Amino acid sequence: MKKNIYILFLLLFVSIQASFAQNQIIDRVVATVGSGIILQSDLDMQYSQWLAQGNKPNEKFKCGVLEQLIIQKLLSQQAVIDSIDVTETEVDDNLNSRLRHMSQQAGGQERLEKFLNRSLLQYKEEMRASVFEQLKANKMQQNIVQKVDVTPLEVKRYFEGLDQDSLPYFNTEVEIGEIVMLPQLTDEEKKEQREKIEGIRKQIVDGSDFGTMARLYSQDPGSAPYGGDLGFGTRDNYVKEFSAMAFKLKPGEISPIVESKYGFHIIQVLERRGEEVHTRHILMKMNPGAAALERTKNKLDSIYKLVVDKKLDFYHAATNNSDAEESKFNGGMVLNPQGSSRTTLIPMDGLEKSVFTAIDPLKPGEYSKPEQFTDKTGEIGYRFNYLKTRIPPHKANLDQDFTKIKDAAKEDKVRRNLSKWFDDKAKNTFIDISDDFGACEELEKWRKK
Repeated sequence: MKKNIYILFLLLFVSIQASFAQNQIIDRVVATVGSGIILQSDLDMQYSQWLAQGNKPNEKFKCGVLEQLIIQKLLSQQAVIDSIDVTETEVDDNLNSRLRHMSQQAGGQERLEKFLNRSLLQYKEEMRASVFEQLKANKMQQNIVQKVDVTPLEVKRYFEGLDQDSLPYFNTEVEIGEIVMLPQLTDEEKKEQREKIEGIRKQIVDGSDFGTMARLYSQDPGSAPYGGDLGFGTRDNYVKEFSAMAFKLKPGEISPIVESKYGFHIIQVLERRGEEVHTRHILMKMNPGAAALERTKNKLDSIYKLVVDKKLDFYHAATNNSDAEESKFNGGMVLNPQGSSRTTLIPMDGLEKSVFTAIDPLKPGEYSKPEQFTDKTGEIGYRFNYLKTRIPPHKANLDQDFTKIKDAAKEDKVRRNLSKWFDDKAKNTFIDISDDFGACEELEKWRKK
């Protein structure tokens, strides 16, 4: 309860700061960067958002915020010169993600709007210009470093340049494979669930509010709290069945039931804008019954037996049968989601609990028995794992940790390239910072002598 009150207090503080910016009651230029200016309200808004994330007040943090805004200005201005653009869809997606996070913190959309003292639509429009500039700056930065890479010799030199007495110590790492099977429903099994969503569609056609029905019945956790709103998207943003229907509908029109790999959808188009469409939907997942689960288990059991008896190799078994899209085309091998490189080495303490339990007793070359599991979206399936490699805890070295050291060497090179870019840019750009920030050490390098 105390935590919720604190978050709501911070959101109220955000609202007050936004009101200052909106009404221009208290505002001034705190920095000039080339042809652009940074206002006190810009700084206060960024600082308020930081507080709303649960951080404690810290005036010194504003020094870092102002530095980031200066960097953002430099990048976004160069992006204009280089014709780097940001689409309205990208801005909408970013804003929607932010507002969903803020709504969760506040305890719902209505409470957030109350404490912001404005509708989310109004707040979204107030933030649009700032987010547009942030995204443009991000693209420019990516453009600067996208071709940065390191050679094996550079990796070796980077590693040798590290303090050998302070090298990191890595915990146990593993290479694991998986074969996953998700239940496939028969037409008869789908019929019952289709009838349910047909009933929901009929209520909407007869006059029930689409947004209310989405909040009540949609099984898409990402959009249901927002009345099923998915924002603007292009054809590539959705699965083909969804896109084919969405781009046929006229604004306001309700689709017939659409079936995709995610389940059954009711789609409504709210607005068309060129090659983008603003949609909302209601999703009903194809929840498997006992019979579908039993069929899935039996099928995976038979594949497991073939693999264990060496009548079918794991690579082809996964490629031809697994439903795990992330790993099936990698021969069933799971990639480390935390690494920037496509490495299959994963720290044991980074595995989800059920996978850890399954492979912990295994020796390299062994397989866990098929088990039922529930993924992060709530979908039920069966899987078994393969332990290919187990590397015991060790001090960092080039032989065992080349990929990780390469990532670190590349990050170091990226930092150096960006630092040089900013140094060169600052020399040829007029930058003036308010004397009120004279105590900020991190801003000293940006001041003109």
